[in-house]
Amino acid sequence: MSRPRFESPVRPGTGWPDDVATPATPIARDAGEVALLASGAGLRELTALSSVCRACPRLVAWREEVATSKRRAFADRPYWGRPAPGWGDPAPRVLILGLAPAAHGANRTGRIFTGDRSGDWLFAALHRAGFASQPTSVHAGDGLRLTGARVVAAVRCAPPANKPTPAERDACAHWLDREVALLLDTMQCVVALGSFAWTAALGTLARNGFVVPRPRPRFGHAAEALLTAETAAGERAVRLLGCYHPSQQNTFTGKLTESMLDDVLVRAGRA
Repeated sequence: MSRPRFESPVRPGTGWPDDVATPATPIARDAGEVALLASGAGLRELTALSSVCRACPRLVAWREEVATSKRRAFADRPYWGRPAPGWGDPAPRVLILGLAPAAHGANRTGRIFTGDRSGDWLFAALHRAGFASQPTSVHAGDGLRLTGARVVAAVRCAPPANKPTPAERDACAHWLDREVALLLDTMQCVVALGSFAWTAALGTLARNGFVVPRPRPRFGHAAEALLTAETAAGERAVRLLGCYHPSQQNTFTGKLTESMLDDVLVRAGRA
């Protein structure tokens, strides 16, 4: 049986694995529309809405340029070329937060941290820690499943030079804030991969009612902070753990080793 043929970027509703958007899914075209659509959305709806977002013109242009020009190694393959939504367990104990999709990783495969070297490191470690069903993450629909963990990016489109602007970060924060709100019933720990994700985690938890300690916690590998919130059921706590990003620069130079990454994920599982 032949695989369906996809355009690059992939249009919603054409059968890409795990794509829950349809041609009728509303499209956010500015930050105000992102906030409006994210508010009140359930997790499946949020996944669909965020995957067709066009609120940031610079990011839209870049992700689609990459999807059509492609890297030579993937020239014969379709590119997702859309925002990469959160993925994994819908009721996780651990939320893993990264910066943004890689241009030839999640921007190609449609699944966060999938199809690049960073994802190779992350999902192998998640498998060793008991969160992932297999150690490899090659493409959407490869059979990988997460149990007890969910992975999301602070910015959902691949940015030029891997550097989103403050305005792009703030527009995308509405998707992140709503996703975190939907996960709070089960979420006990956030693992921030890098300083950008650490700052984004503190921000989204604060906007969801958690008190950020003073002095403000600083990022570092294995850094830890406990944030609390008062709820109708009593005090609620979420532990934030810092981890160096599993980028090629960090893993090739030994700044991040497998054992360092494993230690943080084991601590997250015990939180």
